[in-house]
Amino acid sequence: MADERCNLKGKCHKVDSYPLPNAFRSVCFVQLLFVGLLFLSATACGLKTERRSIPAEVEAAINAISEDIATDRYEKIYNEASELWRQDASLEQSISAFKALGTRLGKVESRAVHSATEQHNSGGPLKGDAFIITYQTKFEKASGMETFTLVKRDNRWLLARYFVNSTALK
Repeated sequence: MADERCNLKGKCHKVDSYPLPNAFRSVCFVQLLFVGLLFLSATACGLKTERRSIPAEVEAAINAISEDIATDRYEKIYNEASELWRQDASLEQSISAFKALGTRLGKVESRAVHSATEQHNSGGPLKGDAFIITYQTKFEKASGMETFTLVKRDNRWLLARYFVNSTALK
């Protein structure tokens, strides 16, 4: 079978073209389907969902933690945090870090949700359900980003990690 092809300058020439056999098309489709399924199965081990809203129980946990930070109840935060928090830092290290943040940044004046990600992990340190919420935060002395990582243990949302990023901390 021959087709006539023309380039941009108007020159035309005949080109032999052969349609792909149906068997070849089927093999390509199966290979593409296999690659797609492989990709989906690889990403399914740690599903992440960007959220527009934060569930009430997660928000309540963050509000309680924030209130504890604002009133210097650092030991309470440590004792009620998840095992991940206590594995990463001792009580003394936690208290020291919270005091340093309070001294350098001051208390939280306002915050707005920057991102909220829900995760369902089959393994790793955040195994199970987790929420990672990042806020654009205005402190008394500076602005920064606060990130709360909460994990669900025994139907309760517990603090696993807390980060603050601000130029005032450099």
